[in-house]
Amino acid sequence: MSQPQPQPRYRDPAAPVADRVRDLLSRMTLTEKVGQVNQRMYGWEAYERTPSGHRLTEAFRAEVAAYDGMGALYGLQRADPWSGVTCGTGIGAADGARVSDAVQRHVVEHTRLGIPVLMVEEMPHGHQALDSTVLPVNLAVGATWDPGLYEEAAALAAAQLRARGGHVALVSALDLVRDPRWGRAEECFGEDPYLAARFTEALVRGAQGPGDGRGRGPVSYGADRAAVVLKHFAGQGATVGGRNSAATELGLRELHEIHLPAALAGVRAGAAGVMAAYNEFDGVPCAASRELLTGLLRERWGFTGLVMADGQALDRLTRLAGDPVAAGALALEAGTDLSLWDDSFPRLAEAVRRGLVRESVLDAAVGRVLALKFRLGLFERPYTGERESPSGLVELSVRIARESVVLLRHDGATLPLTERARKVAVIGPNADSVPQQIGDYTAPQPAGSGVTVLDGIRAAAPEDGEVAYARGCELVGGDPSGIPAAVALAAASDVAVLVLGGSSARESGTRFDSNGAAVVSSARPADMTCGEGVDLAELRLPDGQSALLSAVAATGTPVVVVLVQGRPHAVAEDLAARAGAVLSAWYPGPWGGRAVGEVLFGAAEPVGRLPVSVPRSAAQLPVFYNGKDHGYRGYADQPATARHAFGHGLSYTTVEYGAPRLSRSSVAVSASGGIPELTCVVEVANTGARPVRETVQLYVRRVLGGSSWPRVRELRGFDRIDLAPGEHAEVSFTVGTRTLASVTRSLERAVEPGTFEIGTGPSSDRTLGVRLTVDPEPGRA
Repeated sequence: MSQPQPQPRYRDPAAPVADRVRDLLSRMTLTEKVGQVNQRMYGWEAYERTPSGHRLTEAFRAEVAAYDGMGALYGLQRADPWSGVTCGTGIGAADGARVSDAVQRHVVEHTRLGIPVLMVEEMPHGHQALDSTVLPVNLAVGATWDPGLYEEAAALAAAQLRARGGHVALVSALDLVRDPRWGRAEECFGEDPYLAARFTEALVRGAQGPGDGRGRGPVSYGADRAAVVLKHFAGQGATVGGRNSAATELGLRELHEIHLPAALAGVRAGAAGVMAAYNEFDGVPCAASRELLTGLLRERWGFTGLVMADGQALDRLTRLAGDPVAAGALALEAGTDLSLWDDSFPRLAEAVRRGLVRESVLDAAVGRVLALKFRLGLFERPYTGERESPSGLVELSVRIARESVVLLRHDGATLPLTERARKVAVIGPNADSVPQQIGDYTAPQPAGSGVTVLDGIRAAAPEDGEVAYARGCELVGGDPSGIPAAVALAAASDVAVLVLGGSSARESGTRFDSNGAAVVSSARPADMTCGEGVDLAELRLPDGQSALLSAVAATGTPVVVVLVQGRPHAVAEDLAARAGAVLSAWYPGPWGGRAVGEVLFGAAEPVGRLPVSVPRSAAQLPVFYNGKDHGYRGYADQPATARHAFGHGLSYTTVEYGAPRLSRSSVAVSASGGIPELTCVVEVANTGARPVRETVQLYVRRVLGGSSWPRVRELRGFDRIDLAPGEHAEVSFTVGTRTLASVTRSLERAVEPGTFEIGTGPSSDRTLGVRLTVDPEPGRA
């Protein structure tokens, strides 16, 4: 009688992950190893929908057979015009886990070692799949200045993804809006590294759960937690001219001061992975930069997770390497672990045989892929099974939308709309369209779902009020034929609400690059004015919208402008001045119209604050608030300041700030570059008649000293407080080493001796400051 075979070490759940990885690697062939670092198949090509259900395709079976396994499968449940997946051909919530399990079962049962596959899904603002809940875009999330709220939403979005069989969530978090002409501005939390870092931490904590305390993520993932891959590393928001995937002109200091803090925060929070950006840095594409991916990320920061390539980015390296085989070797040697749709990594076995890369380097990458699979528990629990999708995410989507509305301009009388506004005219191309308020990277929404701005205004208006609608103009173009009807409606109303802005809605006829970016240009126009691949040279409203605003304002009826947008538009000053109020709603998600209606009628207070500066025109860019302080006075025909500064946002009441008080006026810096902790206290008072949720902001400005030219000011803290009418409170900030640290000549962060101004206020351009002297350590020059 034969004896039972001992269980392989990699199958022992009690064994340390490192031991399991080592044992499994020792059993793998070169072909199997290459399969584990590949993710070249589009997930929607792995199945087909038939009258009797979904079935796996021969193409999927062939892909698994080619490598006797599969490392990762991207976008099994993705649906959008680029993938061509619709409500009629895709995977709904009811079938998500079942199809995912069918894929997993085939891989586990039809390969020699039975290594499970990672199911990788897009989660830019909710899981990008049919029937999944869409959240407001990241720029709206940043406008809430509430990382705790986003952490709640990220947790539920990850649970929704896991309930459908996904394991890894790809989430934009690391890019910054340094040029709002860039079409992917909506995917950013804002223009500021500190703000982005706080939201990146919240994202990782919410989606993955608490880390191990050592910056390495959870020891194991719960069944409702997803591994997060942060996009994009690094500097992609700094491309020249706001052009997608273009070159950058970053220096090392700018990279470290502005574009790396969010990534470092995500790594310290334990993010499972990062995605290498398309852009090059110092002449080398990020996916091929050993200095960035290995020297900085792994060796200096101690990152042990995955580095994923962006879609087809490795194939672009053939211009440097000469052929796809050498391109794959170049990326692997640099520190890229996992491919995405390219033809280079599938040929890594040939690269090893040709001596272009050592097999030990491949083993390290495979080991990181396997380690994540072990930590996710896929070897013990490869299947999702029947699992209930979490509830509550719709309400969180509405809460984010509500808290993201920014009141940019107000005459103090027009809003909130009161009983006097019996007849409300709602006008504009963005007033009655759910697709135009949900942003890029979204799946088709069920017919009749969502709440448009028009719906939200009707719901919030008094029962005996009258709300009428006229489109007025198209989103783009200058056709004036709809303006007369809109003018007539406005003239007969008590107030006109103009809902203008842009759209990232991809239509079935949209053309796409091979990596999924929309192809929209002056030679191939479309109604898309934002989104990946949709960069603008101008930030003004389209001609038709500007003409509509001008004509309606000329009626004398009070006008409120609501901008539904994915980037800050530069509304002409003469037009904005003719409106009683201007609000930015960013892309507030499917139910965002409900939030806008509540704010307009005063059922909710406007609490959003700008995560980006709003320029006067594209001609004055850049206008980010934290540029270098060279004392530039501006162009001869325009000032240097933004129309609305970073952090700006009005409320329906008035708030006054006292001068900040520091617990000490001077400290000494230690040899290690640290200082004792101080306390900064500021008194804030609600001097108006309505309640307010005020975002108190802390800024640091170097006045004297340091090893590099200082910035105008830098955000270093914020707190949100609720004040009733007439109430005042003290807000306290800790001012310590992290508050005052800057990037030194050695590219490390430390406090350098000098004079600082610690400022507090409601925005970056309205602060009161107090001086702090930082002296060298006693006895040191």
